[in-house]
Formats: sequence, C-alpha cells, structure tokens
Amino acid sequence: MKVSVIGMGAVGTELVGYLVNMSEVSEIVAVDKMREKAEAEIWDFAHTTSFIYAKNPLLVAGDFPETENSDIVVITAGAQLQRGQSRDSLVEINAQVIRDVIGLVERYSPDAVVLIVTNPVDVITQVALRHSSYPRTRLMSAGTIIDSARFMRILSDHLKIDPKNIFGYVLGDHSSTGFIPWSICNVCGLDIDTYCRLNDVSPVDKRAIRQAVLDIGIDIFNRKGNTNHGIAASVFRIIRAVASNEHSVLPVGVLLQNQYEVDDVVMSVPCVIGREGVQKILNYQFTRQEQHEFLESEAHLRKLLALTGV
Repeated sequence: MKVSVIGMGAVGTELVGYLVNMSEVSEIVAVDKMREKAEAEIWDFAHTTSFIYAKNPLLVAGDFPETENSDIVVITAGAQLQRGQSRDSLVEINAQVIRDVIGLVERYSPDAVVLIVTNPVDVITQVALRHSSYPRTRLMSAGTIIDSARFMRILSDHLKIDPKNIFGYVLGDHSSTGFIPWSICNVCGLDIDTYCRLNDVSPVDKRAIRQAVLDIGIDIFNRKGNTNHGIAASVFRIIRAVASNEHSVLPVGVLLQNQYEVDDVVMSVPCVIGREGVQKILNYQFTRQEQHEFLESEAHLRKLLALTGV
C-alpha cells in the first residue's frame, strides 16, 4: 500500500512516524512546499528502519508526480493556526490552498482514498469535493475523531476507568459547535447516569465535560504551539481502518445527502470505514435536543461555506 502525505508540518511528520511502523504500508511519499524539510524528515525516518519490523517501506521526499497511484493521500497542507486565532479564521486562505492541491492529488491518484486534515476540516473537505470528481465515499475529513478521543479520555478521568471501556462520540463539526449525543454514550453497556448511580461515582456534569473537550485543543496549542500527537494518532486510526478493511465505525466528516435532516453539507457522523473509504453512514435516533444541536452545527458550517464561494 502506498500512502502520500501532503504537508510535513507537525501533524504530517508525526503521521509518517506511525506509517513507517505499519506493516501494510510499502511506500510513503512526503510532499511539502519546503522540499528540503521534507527530505530531511524522510532521511531521519530512514535511519529508524534498521530497528522496525514492518515492511521496510520505500521512503520518498518528492512532489506531486511522485505520489502517483497512491492508495491513500492525506492532506495536512495549509495555513497553520496562530495564537489568538480560531480554526474557522483559516477558512478563506485554506480553501484556496485546497483548490490548488486537490487537483494535483486527483491528477496523479484518481482512485485514492483522500483524508483531509486541513482546518476548518469539514468545510475544506467540501471545497475539495466541489473542485474534484472524487466521490463522497473516498474523500472524507478527519472530522471529530480527535474530539471523540478527547471526550473519552476526559470522561475516563472522571470515572477512573480505561477510556477504551467508554463508547461515545463528539459529532457535528470539529469546532465550537461540536456536541456530544449523550443518548448514545455508554460505559460498559450502561448509560452514563446509570453507570454512575450503580457504581458510586459522582454524577457527570455534562456541560462541563463538553466544554472541557472543546477547550483542551486550544489549551494544548497555547502551551506548546501545536496539537500534533492526538491528531496524528486519529488520522492513523482512519488509515488503519482503510488499509485493513476493518469496517470500523469512526466519526469522520462525510457529505450528507438527506441524512440526519441535512443535505449537501460535510458533517461528522459515525461511518463504517473500510478499504473503499466510507462504506456506510450509520443512522442514530437523536433526542430532540441533540438534533437541535446537530442542526446548529450545520448552520455554522453553512456560514463558513459561504465565505469560500462554493
């Protein structure tokens, strides 16, 4: 399997580190406008291959022609967040970046599964769809998978159990309008309130948990200048589901077509992910309040889309 990473910033570079150790990957191509940086990163990763027990993948620092016939392309390229900015403030400049990039990606890898990581991620994915002929099943955003991972970790700290024993999502949008559908969240098969009541755990302050999930990314950014570990791991999780045809359910951004009362907007919802990308969009029965929050997220995304001209 050939994987190309467009943009070798903090997230793209860390993602390559994951890919080098992935047994299914036989070739990795790194592309960055700073060619020397991409080359240096690839040389550095090459010096780890004496110690890994994967396929000893071919490592290439190149330009778009070298990405030809990629099975998966990950796009992280774009303007990076600066202190005091929100992800939404990047929408116009990154919409232009993706217009330029997606055409080159499609020219060389028309059959690839394409993952968008550039912020604001769901809006940028919709711009990419409008400026390419990729089907919605093979061009998706990393969506709210990182928000969902943060949610499960923060909730696990309150419950004092392994986050892998928690099932739940943040859905809608990777921004301030992301919401937690508590009606489909459970802990070891029990809804959260029942779990706490039966196991002598203090009740969960659901508003505080949501706010903590929304704030933590900015808190990390303000302290270290980027958020790369969790996001790279989240993107790698999607790649693994594609490469192994797992049929795993992950909250990624996909173009909705009359699902959840929404049409023609990329939003983050639970999807079955396999070799061809989005195999299926799952349906859940939200509460009335949860559906209201989902539609608030839609309205927010439509406002951002209007700024891109699509």
